[in-house]
Amino acid sequence: MQPAELLAELAAGSPLSGVELAASAGVTRAAIWKQIEALRARGVPIEAGGAGGYRLPWPIQLLDAARIRAALPATVSKRLGALEVHWELDSTSSELQRRGAAVPDLAMVLAETQSAGRGRRGRTWLSPPGLNLYLSCLKRFDTGFAALSGLSLALGVIVLRTLKSLGIAGAGLKWPNDVLAAAPGHAPGKLAGILVELSGEYQGPCAAIIGIGLNLRLTDALRTRAGQPTCDLATLAGGTPPDRNRTAAALIAALAAGLAQFERDGFAAFADEYARHDLLRDRPLRLSGAGGERDGIGAGVDSRGALLLRLPDGELQHIDSADITVRRK
Repeated sequence: MQPAELLAELAAGSPLSGVELAASAGVTRAAIWKQIEALRARGVPIEAGGAGGYRLPWPIQLLDAARIRAALPATVSKRLGALEVHWELDSTSSELQRRGAAVPDLAMVLAETQSAGRGRRGRTWLSPPGLNLYLSCLKRFDTGFAALSGLSLALGVIVLRTLKSLGIAGAGLKWPNDVLAAAPGHAPGKLAGILVELSGEYQGPCAAIIGIGLNLRLTDALRTRAGQPTCDLATLAGGTPPDRNRTAAALIAALAAGLAQFERDGFAAFADEYARHDLLRDRPLRLSGAGGERDGIGAGVDSRGALLLRLPDGELQHIDSADITVRRK
């Protein structure tokens, strides 16, 4: 029995003994224990109840491409270049990169788990199976890189539109590509991360590989491993996150509509929505990078999506370096 099969057996949340699982799979109890430990090492909170057997603390929904597609509007489903669900990839974005020119426009690749999920500035994105969403999309543009200014900010707005369609509120945007939210009485933590990687011509056709990680449910152990404040949809939804396939469909539909809007109108079509959810505006900030540190007050973003920082002397700086770390003071 492989980890994917074992997780499917436990998905309903009902306890199953090692004897039952071994008999069902035609393997030894030792083999079942080995796979249980492999899933636990990935962050899956499998409980052991003695004679009661193994169980998850709550049911989970495994990703299913057919269910995701069935939940999409027909117009969106027809436009997708591909919709794939994998058990494990090193990274959904790396998978699209490897395929290169063979990938059709608006291809969507999801994975239950990633062995090398990537975040901004080379950081690792924790990717336990069965708990969250890890999705990458390839979008081709006829225009060059310059026309894609503000794309990562527009994608943050698209994630918020996804949450709104699911009836979930309370999230905001941190420049340049983080979606943050907070439980009552806690500081905002990362709910979703966005990574955009461009290829092609500066003034000609180009492509964007868009990676999005969205936390649906995090355990205490995963929050500790993250090493930074985090949040999940379960917290925002009162304890139970929306169905993962429904959430995936909502995100894909929002991406299809939002990317078409961006291709047509650029960041200007998203600027007002971004401003309403900008968590850095009018806040004391500290920026760190290769040039050292500087303090100022967040003043929103400009028409290209660059961060505006008002320095103590009143000067307004435009920050568009991807190598800058921004923290609220």
